Amino acid sequence: MRHAAPAKFVAIDRMSTRSISCVPTACPRARKGNQSRLTEGENTGFRGSEADSQLARTILRLREMVLAGEFSPGDRISEAPLAARIGVSRTPIRLALERLAHEGLLEPYATGGFIVRKFTLDDVWNGIEVRGLLEGGAARLAAERFVDQRELDALRRCQEELDAIGEPTTETFPTYLQVNDRFHGEILRLAKNETLKQVLDRLLSVPLASRHALVSLQTKFPESLEIFIVSRDQHLQIIDAIGKRQGARAESIAREHAQISRRALEVVFAHTEALRSLPGGLLVQI
Repeated sequence: MRHAAPAKFVAIDRMSTRSISCVPTACPRARKGNQSRLTEGENTGFRGSEADSQLARTILRLREMVLAGEFSPGDRISEAPLAARIGVSRTPIRLALERLAHEGLLEPYATGGFIVRKFTLDDVWNGIEVRGLLEGGAARLAAERFVDQRELDALRRCQEELDAIGEPTTETFPTYLQVNDRFHGEILRLAKNETLKQVLDRLLSVPLASRHALVSLQTKFPESLEIFIVSRDQHLQIIDAIGKRQGARAESIAREHAQISRRALEVVFAHTEALRSLPGGLLVQI
């Protein structure tokens, strides 16, 4: 008998795309019991790629709803009404809820289902602090592990693109965000540590702990230009330190670079309307 391919749980949000393969364990006794469901799935033509696609869309939609504040912190989310609201079956809803709970946006409810997690300022500050540790470690590993200077070409090209864009405006913000993500992604690639990348990806799901909050703030306040200038200078110093194989220096600058997010958020916390406009801002209890 031909067995279905291992399920692949794909976590997607508006800021980043990442996938985590999860191979369910199965014993011989369980396989026989699953035969009828497998045959039914094959007869309906609902194959692995379609299931992946539906699950990805469900996670994307549900994550957008949570981060946009369509559910308040502490609200209970149950499968059945949510499935009817989104227009999918309960299976992808259940997997999506489990995925968001794994990311930390939801928490299991004692009597079943999930509730939307409440975040505190300490959660945000701690998230930024740990991000600095991880991104600092990635920069150090990048400086120690690259073999040829040509490996840094993509990182340098990212910075050249950022320089060409200049200080982000409302119009250039989406492009700046994409290139900035690629810049930091290149450092992770140079670090050559997949485990570090996976841990950092999960941490970035904490509302306002990711670097995206910083970038989005740069178009809103008088302090934006100063923050942008400091951030760009740190990018250049990180490139220089990695290129010179100065691991300790690269780590120190990258950690400081992450902390600039806190500086930006301290500005925005004085403006409730701006906080509400940031993804996940409504989940933070000030």
